[in-house]
Amino acid sequence: MEVEKVNRSRNRTCCCIGTTICIIIATVILILILLFTVFKPKRPVMSFDSMSVKDLDVSFDITKLKVYLNLTIDVDLSIKNPNKAGFKYSNSSAFLNYRGQVVGEVPLPADQISAGETKAMNVSLTLLADRLLSNSDIYSDVKSGVVPLNTYVRLPGKVNMLGFKFHAVSTSSCDFTVYTSNRTMGDQSCQYKTKL
Repeated sequence: MEVEKVNRSRNRTCCCIGTTICIIIATVILILILLFTVFKPKRPVMSFDSMSVKDLDVSFDITKLKVYLNLTIDVDLSIKNPNKAGFKYSNSSAFLNYRGQVVGEVPLPADQISAGETKAMNVSLTLLADRLLSNSDIYSDVKSGVVPLNTYVRLPGKVNMLGFKFHAVSTSSCDFTVYTSNRTMGDQSCQYKTKL
């Protein structure tokens, strides 16, 4: 009788342990399936929606072969977060470049984009004329009426999925031309990259 009770108790214990292990394994498998399907981290997508010349003043000093250029460009960006969780990005900057040289910079404060949200950002990039004084190409470019420029934005951040943090970096770079004679822009070519 006592042996049967001990055997029954052992069988119940083994059954409980087996059931518990099966539940744990099934839960882990379910979480992994969700992580790699529904909750799989996706790359935030940044795009330039529009760019326009806000302000442009040009003057020449023919005796010194110098040009004074004041330029402000309005840039409308959007960042789409396709994830099922928020994307939190760090402090960053938007840059205005002339022939590989940084000539303008605007800080982008840290923020968060909710799951599935598209966030619009409006940035005004001002060309800092003093940074062009040593550049010999600017005189001939402005005189020809065609100034090649580039905007560059890099947003590093994190996506938090079910307690796991995934790092993501979204970058965008746009080459364009400012026509000083009629204060317009053209020849825009943009590239977007995201690393997860």
